[in-house]
Amino acid sequence: MPDLGSLAGLRVQARLLWSTDEDHAAWLPEGVIEVGPDGRIVAVRDSGPADVRLGPAVLTPGFVDGHLHYPQTRIVGAASGPLLDWLRHSTFPEEARFADAGHARAIADAFCAALAAAGTTLAFVYGSVHPTAADILLQTLADRGLRAIAGPVLMDMGAPDALFLPPDRALPALASLADRWQGHDDGRLQVAAIPRFALSCTADLMRGAAELAAPRGLWCSTHLSENTDEVRVAAELHGGPDYLGIYEALGLVHDRSVYAHCIHMSDEEWDRFAAAGAVVAHCPDSNDFLGSGGMPLDPVRARGIPVVLGTDIAAGRSFRVPRIASSAHDNALRQGVRVPPETWLWHATRGGARALGQPDLGALEPGFQADLVLHDLPAWVDSADDALAWLLFHHDAPPPRGTWIRGRRVWDRDAHWRAGGVFPWDAPGPA
Repeated sequence: MPDLGSLAGLRVQARLLWSTDEDHAAWLPEGVIEVGPDGRIVAVRDSGPADVRLGPAVLTPGFVDGHLHYPQTRIVGAASGPLLDWLRHSTFPEEARFADAGHARAIADAFCAALAAAGTTLAFVYGSVHPTAADILLQTLADRGLRAIAGPVLMDMGAPDALFLPPDRALPALASLADRWQGHDDGRLQVAAIPRFALSCTADLMRGAAELAAPRGLWCSTHLSENTDEVRVAAELHGGPDYLGIYEALGLVHDRSVYAHCIHMSDEEWDRFAAAGAVVAHCPDSNDFLGSGGMPLDPVRARGIPVVLGTDIAAGRSFRVPRIASSAHDNALRQGVRVPPETWLWHATRGGARALGQPDLGALEPGFQADLVLHDLPAWVDSADDALAWLLFHHDAPPPRGTWIRGRRVWDRDAHWRAGGVFPWDAPGPA
């Protein structure tokens, strides 16, 4: 059998599953996918000759994680209260450790391995406030061949002194990171401007971030209306007609902005959000864990607002995007909204990639990037319905067997296990 470290030039036979649109999935039980030398898919066939046959396993597109925090890798499961208490007691003390480059490097190795092991091939990553730690993260992403939009969080108030970085230091540091990493390796890495949220940023810092991002084409991201106390404090600090209006006045609401959570918003806010073309990062597992509430589905779906799923590590409890799709399904049912599994696959792959401005990701079709994930699948699974049930809702399903980006393998589960690894971070360094 050829080495599957690279799929370039190979015809690979497996079961194939991917989204064709928001409501439909394609299923080829004996499909063959061929990858070209540039890491793009050149052909997909119902059946035919193959260089490699993977039996009952299934290939899907890689998963898209629209919101997670690199410096929170080690505090998953820290049940220290609702959002603001959790930030004070669990998050800020751990993030302060990222002033130490050695700690930042160790966590970057662990974080990137966990992404690859989860089958995540595009992630929107929040860093710590420390520019050096963000640079270490971007270098590690580059070395491992991963695809990401990432940057340091910006904070100049409302947090411990060790996590303050005033605008005259934070913004030049962000510009330097963008000069180095924006568009790296034909766009595989991008840099984002990330004011943490209105409770930890002055208006000067948020306005400066928007003004820096716009001419460089950087994505922007922050948190919005996650918690009722947060909404109240934001209004006390900044005024404005509502929470979204704080960000609008500072130039942060547009079609390259991603807002995490969006739980407690008015219809008027949703109307303005949709008109701006902004993106929701839906983080249902995190919302449950912190008791924040559930993002309403009806206003989002009625307005056609783009949605990407977010694990929100570490308030979210899993790096695996399918696990978050399952939580999103439960959140919808609690609202009396029944969303078909095909739609959750869409948001987890092709739809999430489109929301983040990458329309050539997320499908097993000619011309798309060969960002692929290989999953074990029981031999009795013989339909798209059964495959979706197994991949999205079977919480005891094994983790992905392999992950490829542009046809290059970035994770090999079985080799990792044979070497004695248990968690992805047991063996730091490129897979």
